[in-house]
Amino acid sequence: MIDSTVQMSELDAHTFRDWSARASGPVLVPVGALEQHGPHLPMGTDAILSTAIATSVAQRTGGLVAQPFTYGYKSQQKSGGGNHLPGTTSLDAATLIGLTRSVTVSLLRQGIRRVVFVNGHYENYQFLYEGIDLALDDLGIGSGDERSVLLLSYWDYVSGDTLGLVYPDGFPGWAIEHGGVLETSLMLHLKPSLVDLERAVQHAAASLPRFDRLPVVPDRTPASGCLSAPAGSDPDKGRLLFDQVVEDLAADIRSEFGLGAVNPARGA
Repeated sequence: MIDSTVQMSELDAHTFRDWSARASGPVLVPVGALEQHGPHLPMGTDAILSTAIATSVAQRTGGLVAQPFTYGYKSQQKSGGGNHLPGTTSLDAATLIGLTRSVTVSLLRQGIRRVVFVNGHYENYQFLYEGIDLALDDLGIGSGDERSVLLLSYWDYVSGDTLGLVYPDGFPGWAIEHGGVLETSLMLHLKPSLVDLERAVQHAAASLPRFDRLPVVPDRTPASGCLSAPAGSDPDKGRLLFDQVVEDLAADIRSEFGLGAVNPARGA
């Protein structure tokens, strides 16, 4: 294996077979969406971020990174602006559940014992959960089996201290953090060439009702498509967010699976 890669897609099948027979690290599956993120961020932001985090975590846990899910469940108006906005290209629930179920079964049947789904699109979570649960039923995997799957959304690993530094005037809440400071700062750190702050729109945070109305009322989504403005975003905040999330997530995975420390420079 080439030490510098942790991407399954860059390995030949024989190398992967040998790795899976001896390795204790997990296979991480990044999950995103193709969803508008305003005029200043690319539509692939969710998959870009989850893949970058999964890659860095794999380097710290002796793991590999599977191909990302680059489509996700339908964007919701109160968390992603809405599925009615141009560019947002979504899966229905049954498709995402089926995709998750199939990939989970396939990995576990090949002898992988530890799988970690790293979600980067809010609306995906429950359908990923259902797909994983059905896959475990398909394989007869119950409590006490060493084969297991972790599911998480990367933003759940952002600490209170980090939030205080990234949002010195107060954190507005995850519900409206779409195209805002967190995602913009992470992208400025990881993929600055894909960010155009000159096109960023500054506006008040979206004020949405506590209920969902279907069909949506388009005017309730800010014209930018963002639910909060990216004002105050910068690459230093992105670096802080990225490093803290990666370190804490890697530590959780090592603890949960009883793994030793791994030198990130060596990869898998």
